[in-house]
Amino acid sequence: MKRERSERLKSYLWLFAPQWLSSRFKFGSALLPAPASAVPALESASMIFTPFILRHAGVVALSLLLLPMLVAHEAVKTTYTYKTVGDLPIRADVYRLPGAEVRPVVLWIHGGALIMGSRNGLIPAQAKKYLEEGYAIVAIDYRLAPVTKLPQILEDVADAYAWLRREGPGRFQIDPRRIAVVGHSAGGYLALTSGFRLSPRPAAVVAFYGYGEIASEWYSRPDPFYRRHPLVPEEAAFRAVGTQPISEDMASERGLFYLYTRQQGRWPQEVAGYDPDREPRAFDAFCALRNVTPDYPPTLLLHGDQDTDVPFEQSALMAREFERHGVPHEFVQLTGKGHGFDEAMTDPVVGESFDRILTFLERHLGAK
Repeated sequence: MKRERSERLKSYLWLFAPQWLSSRFKFGSALLPAPASAVPALESASMIFTPFILRHAGVVALSLLLLPMLVAHEAVKTTYTYKTVGDLPIRADVYRLPGAEVRPVVLWIHGGALIMGSRNGLIPAQAKKYLEEGYAIVAIDYRLAPVTKLPQILEDVADAYAWLRREGPGRFQIDPRRIAVVGHSAGGYLALTSGFRLSPRPAAVVAFYGYGEIASEWYSRPDPFYRRHPLVPEEAAFRAVGTQPISEDMASERGLFYLYTRQQGRWPQEVAGYDPDREPRAFDAFCALRNVTPDYPPTLLLHGDQDTDVPFEQSALMAREFERHGVPHEFVQLTGKGHGFDEAMTDPVVGESFDRILTFLERHLGAK
């Protein structure tokens, strides 16, 4: 039974994991080779998930890469607990260069469909650029679905923001008036919600392949792309996430639950806790697309037009709403790029898009 479960997990991991990291992933003492049948799926999946999926096997690749970079640049990392729910601590990592200067701050929110991931997913090359430009970085965890539902996840983000504004100036010398909320995928979704849910509103928002609508058919109906892959049984999906609340994903199998929700079109029900067909208005408070007003903060959107996980249209719709309401914004459209395109920071096109982020942040926050 254990061997069968391991083999099934391997096939799912190959649908999502970046090839360079999967070649190093270990089950027991043997390296996990790429099944021949999985290679086409891997190529078409456009590296849907970032490497946190594989932490279950002890491969914390991004954080291991990040530490030497931070040391080399004399950055200081401090971990705080910004709130506790019951006996569950919810943490934030603060990165900043030494010195007493008051710095603007990037509040960084990880992706993972609100089901997976942690604050350790911060990409080293991106952290390096933020720090070199004079920003502090605050990377946060939040409670994960499905045990914790969306209203409580949004509550965690609001509490992290309030904690940052209240404690940040005294503890790590940041300017609470100069906060940019930056997120990737589901973190991009949370960043976009910050533009209308947080008070006072952040100075700027940056959403990598994010989304502003969670009740439409892309999330509430079986997804043809994901249905091409082996169907995840309901029992296996729920076994993968367990029954206890968590705020840090250290188990790779949680990806199975996400795959199940997309194959069955059940993400809104399982994560938000509402049925979009029976309770469509319940989603009003959760969707940035429905809440854009002229006082929404300046926003930068980045999205690849070959994204098979979050439709490119999601960012296009947000850009259209920003235009309609006169919200300062930029929409960086990356031709031929898929989900998670920014992991390839050595790609000149990706590097150029990140330079646009730094220019955007400097315009609205200021740094060096």
